[in-house]
Amino acid sequence: MSEYQWPRDQFYRLRCEKAARSLQERGFSTIVAEDREDAAEQILAAIGAKDRVGIPGTVTVRELDLVRRLSARGNEVIEHWLPDASAEEVRRQRLGQLTSDVLLTSTNALTLEGELVNIDGTGNRVAAMVFGPQRVIVVAGANKIAHDIPEALERSKRIAGPINAMRLGLDKPCAKAGYCVECAPSTTICAITVIMERAPSDTDMLVVLVPEDLGY
Repeated sequence: MSEYQWPRDQFYRLRCEKAARSLQERGFSTIVAEDREDAAEQILAAIGAKDRVGIPGTVTVRELDLVRRLSARGNEVIEHWLPDASAEEVRRQRLGQLTSDVLLTSTNALTLEGELVNIDGTGNRVAAMVFGPQRVIVVAGANKIAHDIPEALERSKRIAGPINAMRLGLDKPCAKAGYCVECAPSTTICAITVIMERAPSDTDMLVVLVPEDLGY
C-alpha cells in the first residue's frame, strides 16, 4: 500500500462507520464491507438462490459484477439495460423490478446523518426503492457520502447527473458542459427527487457501505 493511500482508506472507513450508525438509528439494516469483493460476497449471501432480483440503472452494482454472478448461480435477474431492447421491453423489465423479490440498487448520495437522496429521470428506480419488492439492498461507495441533505442534493445534481447523462449518450446541456447547468424542465433528467429519512415501514431494507470509490 502506498504511504499516501492509508489516510484515504481510513477517512473512507470512518465515514462509512458514521453513516452506518446513523442509518441504523433510522431503521435501516447496515453492513460496512471490508472492500468491494467483501461487499459482493455479503450481498450474494443476503439474496436467496431462488429470489427474483430486480436491478435498475446502477453502475455500482455492475462494477461489483453482480448481474453476471447472480445469473450464473441461477437467479432470475430483471434488468432493462439490455442490448437492442425495444421501448416496450424496457418498460416491461422496469415494471418487473417493482414486484421482484429483491431490488438491488445504489443511491445517488447518502448523508452522515443516515438519509438516502436520489434524483431520477423516469422514476422506476426510486419507486421500487420505496415500495414493491420484498427486500431492497442498497450498495454505495464512500464517495457517495455527503455531510448533509443540501450537500447530497448538490452531489446528485452536479456529479451523478452529468456523468449519467454522458453515460447514456443523451443530448443534454450538462453532458456537453461537464457540470449541472440547471436544465429546462423539457430537457432535464433530474425530474424526481426522493429523500428517505427513515426506512420504509413495509420494506426490509439493507444498506451496504464500501470504503472505496464506486459508481457515480
